[in-house]
Amino acid sequence: MRRRAIVMLALAGVLALGVAPAAADSLLVNGTTRTFVLQAPATRPAPLVIVLHGKTQSSADMMTRTSWPLIAKRDGFAVAYPDGLNHAWADSRPHQRRAGNPPPEGTDDVAFITQLIAKLVGDGTADPRRIYVTGISNGGAMAMTLVCERADLFAAAASVIMNLTDESARACRPQRPVPMLLMNGTADPLIPDQGGRGTSRFAVDGFWSTERTLQFWRRTNGCATGDAATTDLPDRNPSDQSTVTRIETNCPQGRDVVLYRVNGGGHRMPGNFPDAHFAKLATTLLGPQNGDIDGADTIWAFFMRFP
Repeated sequence: MRRRAIVMLALAGVLALGVAPAAADSLLVNGTTRTFVLQAPATRPAPLVIVLHGKTQSSADMMTRTSWPLIAKRDGFAVAYPDGLNHAWADSRPHQRRAGNPPPEGTDDVAFITQLIAKLVGDGTADPRRIYVTGISNGGAMAMTLVCERADLFAAAASVIMNLTDESARACRPQRPVPMLLMNGTADPLIPDQGGRGTSRFAVDGFWSTERTLQFWRRTNGCATGDAATTDLPDRNPSDQSTVTRIETNCPQGRDVVLYRVNGGGHRMPGNFPDAHFAKLATTLLGPQNGDIDGADTIWAFFMRFP
């Protein structure tokens, strides 16, 4: 009941912004009720973006702390905001590579998202050729896991503030190349840019560096290993303690890999939406939030190019 009240408050906030309709719904997956919120498109079938929250978060956080609802309304696509069990996702990392409380043993989030897509394609909401997945932190790891296991479902994917581990890389054998966007901060205390263990007391060890993760997706998609172009984006918010560099790759057509490196950025989604109730505390614990780009808008601009 508490979660339902939170979702209803989030929906009320979205409606107040003039973004509608959105509705809470559920699926039965392997005997377990799984919940999600759908922001329906004005016309159907439409592109579908699946937005995966970070650990300790929920669908309500993605709706109220990012610009995804406004961008979807503006450009006429559908957004599904699923909920992880225990506010977490069962990505391909072992438990010791995940901080905090994991989902219950045996949770199959690949089956959940696969079934969710089937429902939305089956009822005419989603265009099966234009389905995209993105996630932040633990949700970013889950987005990469979905590409690794069900590449056939997605036209493109994006991972925010997350890197691979030895275990997740070994488990990753995509059926086909999927365009991939990465967006990581160089001052992230949880997912360190240089790999290993972050500086936060909540961090765990074993992460690859951002560069190694980038090279993995370049190899997977048959791209060149070097940087094709490096562009320092305008510093539109000098007070945010960070800047953004876009790093592009020479790839075969339809296999693009790009990194948005947030120089001095923390474990935060870039944008001008407050991503935490207590901004100063979030900056202390997670590092700066960049305001030069909007993470959701940047990801959607990438997604729009595929197929």
